[in-house]
Amino acid sequence: MNNNMKTDPAKQQEQFSQGCHYIGMKLLAEQYHSVVEKAGKDTPGYFEFIHDIVQAEAANKRQRHVENLIKKSKLPKPLKMLEDFDFDFQAKLNRPLIMDLASLAFIERDASVLLIGDNGTGKSHIAQSLALIACQKEYRTYYTTLSDLINDLNAGVYEKTLEKRIRKYTNPELLVIDEMGHDRLELQVVKEAHLLFKVIDQRYKDNKSLIFTSNVEEEDWPEFLGDPTSTSALLDRIFHHSVIVKAYGPSYRKYQGELLQKQYGEKKKAEDKKKETR
Repeated sequence: MNNNMKTDPAKQQEQFSQGCHYIGMKLLAEQYHSVVEKAGKDTPGYFEFIHDIVQAEAANKRQRHVENLIKKSKLPKPLKMLEDFDFDFQAKLNRPLIMDLASLAFIERDASVLLIGDNGTGKSHIAQSLALIACQKEYRTYYTTLSDLINDLNAGVYEKTLEKRIRKYTNPELLVIDEMGHDRLELQVVKEAHLLFKVIDQRYKDNKSLIFTSNVEEEDWPEFLGDPTSTSALLDRIFHHSVIVKAYGPSYRKYQGELLQKQYGEKKKAEDKKKETR
């Protein structure tokens, strides 16, 4: 064969890389040299060689998908990890129940999770951690505070984009509504309770899971929402098929604040003592 007819190696690699990108095999396009080098050393069979490439591409594609799901979930940064939660500090919390929820079996059962309790007891941390695990297991997830949800839907009413905005909260497989009880005055309007009901009712009809955190006890919801009719319907849908987690105990935020204050005081005392000895 005429050597001039042979494909130029650089051009061949460029074509190979372009082809990989075209069919979505980005990892192989980027790691072409190392893959070929490894194949040359290990001399795998054809099937094993192709199998390893496909597995690596699948893992890479899954990782990109998870990263995209986390980005679209709107989870606050830094991301909360369940392994970072201080269960020893919140000794009254049902740890086995929380770890069972982390399996996400409740999503498979079309159930929801309701975290109720005092301020600073870790409700938001747990909710956000479960949402992160859901993203990692490739569930479409969306996070919002109750205040942000209501403000968004109110804007939709005035801009005539309500139905589109509602779909943002009803389409995901898991919706997290955090911090009920932080903006009591904003929610004491009948139309706002009704807007919240639209989201909850649609998800209930679609058998989609919800994680809800609240500082408000069940009996105080009518006063908080300002609409007994909507509240009754909301309670019926939220509590039905829900795992209820009670979070009562000392405030971790208060504990951290007191600890920092103590550390600052000890540091200042040491500095003052050092000055006196000079």
